[in-house]
Amino acid sequence: MNSNSPIGVFDSGVGGISVLRILRHDMPNENYIFFGDSIHAPYGDQPEARIREMSDANVEFLLAHGCKAIVIACNTATSAAADWLRAKYPELIIIGMEPAVKSAVDHAETKHPRVLVLATASTIHGERLHHLIGRFSDAAEIHPVAAPGIVPLVEAGKENSDELLRYLQDLLRPFRKKEDGGDGLLVDSVVLGCTHFPFAMDAIRNALGYDFTFYDGAYGTARETKRRLQEAHLVNASDAAGTITLYSSVPGQEAVALQQKLLDLPFTYAPEN
Repeated sequence: MNSNSPIGVFDSGVGGISVLRILRHDMPNENYIFFGDSIHAPYGDQPEARIREMSDANVEFLLAHGCKAIVIACNTATSAAADWLRAKYPELIIIGMEPAVKSAVDHAETKHPRVLVLATASTIHGERLHHLIGRFSDAAEIHPVAAPGIVPLVEAGKENSDELLRYLQDLLRPFRKKEDGGDGLLVDSVVLGCTHFPFAMDAIRNALGYDFTFYDGAYGTARETKRRLQEAHLVNASDAAGTITLYSSVPGQEAVALQQKLLDLPFTYAPEN
């Protein structure tokens, strides 16, 4: 393992590609290996012990490919397995995810913003998010909402489908305008608490039907990854663009092809996240 070794990134499926895009933007000269465990997606439906088991298998796969650091590009796996993995691999750099609640509150244009946090059911009910929301509950009105239907649709390549839009319109009815059939509880920002959700941003915006700001924890994860690599003197000093190698637990090339498609999608970089 040396500075030229790749950074390993894993997720319960293709969603972690959204994190990989930010990592590549911030550290373009690094090499990356991505593993999407789509055959077991979504992790949010699994018990904690099973999530740890699957996450450990993903880490072993990435270590077998010589990775110098591991990025857990999954909020559910971070919540259930990050501390356990760090205890098992004390010498390994392991970086997890945290929903960008702090950024949503700190960068709000209103004094007491209304923040919608979308995540999987496992993340919504987990202690990590509960404590995170508690830290900012005096400064903002925070509404955590489980959105389990987004993940399977993104995994199926339906991130821009009418099916996803209808699901979100129903799920987010309390936060839509009254004239659009909602309850009128309009939000200032939406925190994307699952790495699959950045690929559903257009659908989320269309479902709510008004202007607000998205916040994505991938930006903080990328900054922390860079900091930890600098601290360990493992930053790749090459001036050349790094490589990206994609793997999936699903046999065949269809899942990897979807990963590549999502990786190549244009996106708006939002450094304030």
